[in-house]
Amino acid sequence: MGSNDMAQFLFAVDRGNPRISERYDPLAPAMLTFLCGVAAKCDAAGVPLSVCGEMAGRPLEAMALIACGVRTLSLASPAMGPVKTMIRSLEVAPVRAYLDGLLHGPDRSLRNKLKCFALDHGVVL
Repeated sequence: MGSNDMAQFLFAVDRGNPRISERYDPLAPAMLTFLCGVAAKCDAAGVPLSVCGEMAGRPLEAMALIACGVRTLSLASPAMGPVKTMIRSLEVAPVRAYLDGLLHGPDRSLRNKLKCFALDHGVVL
């Protein structure tokens, strides 16, 4: 699944238009709820799910994808080091439980809360 196109579709914005591209955050509860749902359905059906795009190549966003149940990330080679470092420092169960508690809250973005979680739990971003 391409995270860039999916975000553009879900938020109905043109990511290339600088006047409106900042109106969405891939770490918004709506996006993460959707991705967690897709990951759960793929897992239940035994269908492998891989996510590519900007989300897969950024450590914080990759942490959120992993918390959603995504186990295969496709990313550009320059991003591999930072994402791999994050993965090695991450315990999945705590971040998954934390994310589950945030998805139905009032926040427009979970970016700051996920950054704080990473800092508090020694996740290297």
